[in-house]
Amino acid sequence: MVIPGRKSRRARRVPGEDLIRSLYEEHGRSLLAYAVRLTGDRAAAEDVVQETLLRAWKHADDLEHGTGSVRGWLLTVARNIITDRARAKAVRPAEVNQQVDVPTSQRDHADEVVDTITVLGALEHLSPDHRAVLVELYYRGRTVNETAAALRIAPGTVKSRTFHAVRALRATLGGPRGGAR
Repeated sequence: MVIPGRKSRRARRVPGEDLIRSLYEEHGRSLLAYAVRLTGDRAAAEDVVQETLLRAWKHADDLEHGTGSVRGWLLTVARNIITDRARAKAVRPAEVNQQVDVPTSQRDHADEVVDTITVLGALEHLSPDHRAVLVELYYRGRTVNETAAALRIAPGTVKSRTFHAVRALRATLGGPRGGAR
């Protein structure tokens, strides 16, 4: 669609655009090959060529009216860009592909509180002898012999009371019955 009084985008020429087009047509392939050889990476080389042509566009007057080889100027600019990028990369710390320490997911604290309240409530239903054995073994972390000495009973009695107390707890809490653990 043509709007009266306005020029189309194609009609407007950017100063130096023709120069850049001709530079790319004439020197683009050799400039790209040179950049690939220096960088070892085609994508990085393409970026270097683009940056080189951008600098050529900024210095279009110097290239059109200057003396010396245009190709030499382009290759020098490309080499300088590659050198600048290498120096900038050397200053930055090396990137490491390292997994970030992610804390392990834990149960909600509320679940632990509920479990504690449930077990304490179930302990209330046990006989005092059975409760005393479980408290010594599981809550105080004592061995069978230490529990026997603390409660002044035989180690065999500690084992027997532990078996029956755990069985009664399972029945109260609704767990598996019998000797299954």
